Amino acid sequence: MRSVTFVYADDNESFDSLLRRFKKKVQGDRILSEIRKRRYFEQPSIVRKRKRAAKLRKSRRTSLKDNRKQY
Repeated sequence: MRSVTFVYADDNESFDSLLRRFKKKVQGDRILSEIRKRRYFEQPSIVRKRKRAAKLRKSRRTSLKDNRKQY
């Protein structure tokens, strides 16, 4: 899916503020992170390993938070 980010200039808006709004919108749409992720080919097995590791980190983090709340 291809999406294009648009930012329309308001009346008497400076280029700096327009650029700042554009950067925020691009960052919010996570376009740059997607580009970085797709920059190099990643084998499906590596993708699965990376996702599994992220899931483990998240589950450990939540279990540690739950343990701290109990005390």
